[in-house]
Amino acid sequence: MKINKYNSLVFAVLFGFGLTGQAQSKQWTLEECVRYALENNITVKLSELDVKNAEIDKRGALGNYLPSVNGTASHSWNIGLNQDVTTGILRNQTTQYSSVGINAGVDIYKGLQNQNTMRRAKLSIIASHYQLLKMQEDISLNVASAFLQILSNKEDLKVKKEQLLIDEKRYARSEEMVNAGTIPRGDLFDLKATVATDKQNIAVSENNLLISKLSLAQLLQLKEFADFDVVDDTNVADENNILAQTPIEIYNKAKETRTELKLAQTNLEIAEKNVAIAKGAYQPTLSGFYGFNTRASYSDQVRLDASGNPYTVGPDPIFQQFSDNKGHNFGLQLNVPIFNGFSVKNNVERNKVSLEKSKIDLEQKSLDLQRNVYTAFTDARGALNTYESSTVTLEARQQAYNYAKEKYDVGLMNSFDFTQAQTLLTNAQSDVIRTKYDYMFKIKILEFYFGIPIVPIITK
Repeated sequence: MKINKYNSLVFAVLFGFGLTGQAQSKQWTLEECVRYALENNITVKLSELDVKNAEIDKRGALGNYLPSVNGTASHSWNIGLNQDVTTGILRNQTTQYSSVGINAGVDIYKGLQNQNTMRRAKLSIIASHYQLLKMQEDISLNVASAFLQILSNKEDLKVKKEQLLIDEKRYARSEEMVNAGTIPRGDLFDLKATVATDKQNIAVSENNLLISKLSLAQLLQLKEFADFDVVDDTNVADENNILAQTPIEIYNKAKETRTELKLAQTNLEIAEKNVAIAKGAYQPTLSGFYGFNTRASYSDQVRLDASGNPYTVGPDPIFQQFSDNKGHNFGLQLNVPIFNGFSVKNNVERNKVSLEKSKIDLEQKSLDLQRNVYTAFTDARGALNTYESSTVTLEARQQAYNYAKEKYDVGLMNSFDFTQAQTLLTNAQSDVIRTKYDYMFKIKILEFYFGIPIVPIITK
């Protein structure tokens, strides 16, 4: 069922592309594609939300320095034998009373946990920005790869169409020669099969081109992508002369600029703060508190006369009772941890393990970066050599094809051998296209490691 849905989606997209293929549409540059993706891609937006969460956590860490203040209010009914809340005398009665109060507390010393929590929150904001930047860099490379794939498929389709025109002309000419009795009819059948194969190859190339456009459009989160197209930019020059650098120079530059190393270093610092926060639980804590409370009763009250005999009077005015019954309490509270079931010790040890893992992760990231730089440099150099070799091969295949065509035109070569020469030429053309864009993409990767982005990324 999933396959059917996918095929239906592809058909709908391809049909949409086909309907608007003749219309004049905007052609996107690589820079426009990257910038649009950075503003609209879902994964980038999720990383931006992580930055906001980190900023919220920082405000929470700041709140630890501030006192906590809470107000209370209650109203109750008491039925039966109970104590008068104002006189303290036990009576069998139904009473109701209200109370209001306010309580405040503030940490004076908490083992430097509040300070370390604030430092960790600041580091978390830095880490979230690095994570966002890393995501933006990954999206940029993905867009560049998809963009170059479209260009590669465009050139491949162009080659296939040119080949079809040549074969159709050759078929028409051969048909005339068959009618004139110059060549056997069997050669015409071979050419007819060749034309049919060319049309099949064009259909495959068109499908590949449309799928590559769809992939880039989805990466950009475009809602309207039926007429999506890109600018034909086939410049393969190493404009920044990155291959003139040595691998060690690129690696040293990468250590200063690469986001994954900065992120790993920041995570290491966060792990150090977590250990400090956990160790703070070993220390005593000192806090101050203040409380205010007052109450009032709505029932008759019992008083004592001069002889000590009780008598009943009506309740005093409510606001007067609130004024008469108010009270304050304040003081300091010291908590000294003595034994807590090893919870603090285990928490410290757990954070120490996380710290060691962060150290290893930073070391691994540095080793990965070194390996990736040397691999990228070798790949780019190899891609250049392959592209240059394929260009030389294409020139030779073109000359061989021209020579074969001359022999075929004068009847010195049969149709099968000429078709073989033509197939070798087509394969050589495809190799040049493939190696050219492979080289372009690998140069982009190498420039990334050297700190040269596809487009400058502006942090918010």
